[in-house]
Amino acid sequence: MAKKNSAKSAAKPDAINIGISAKDRETITLGLSRLLADTYTLYLTTHNFHWNVTGPMFNTLHQMFMVQYTELWNAVDPIAERIRALGSVAPGSYAQFAALSSLPDAPAKPPKALEMVRILVEGHEGVARTARALFAAVGQASDEPTADLLTQRLTVHEQTAWMLRSLLED
Repeated sequence: MAKKNSAKSAAKPDAINIGISAKDRETITLGLSRLLADTYTLYLTTHNFHWNVTGPMFNTLHQMFMVQYTELWNAVDPIAERIRALGSVAPGSYAQFAALSSLPDAPAKPPKALEMVRILVEGHEGVARTARALFAAVGQASDEPTADLLTQRLTVHEQTAWMLRSLLED
């Protein structure tokens, strides 16, 4: 009886063989899980502020926050799907997000409008730091799809932080 020497036949049929080691995939998915948690936390805070903003800038901020929370909502799915493509389970509970996120929860009492803006600036900068921290592992693993996702997210968060920050200038 002939023995099969191919690596493919020795691998489990459900094993992931995309050219990224299991260890690298685990490192990357942990970083992506943190990015997902930060993104979802910022989404929830932004949506909260959209509902609760008051004052002379109400209409401007209400509309701006809606654009921002919609963008964040649309960002969580690609991040979660990348985690799944790398073979891990995407976190999806508030408890998991709280444990993984670097961002604080929204204040229990809605702050004044400009304090909301300041909190969102810090949130977008925090998500940008989380995304940027993952680049070394992604580069080492030659994980171009994740690098592309991170680049897209950084562009959005840095631009949004700049636009919000401009509202705080005198």
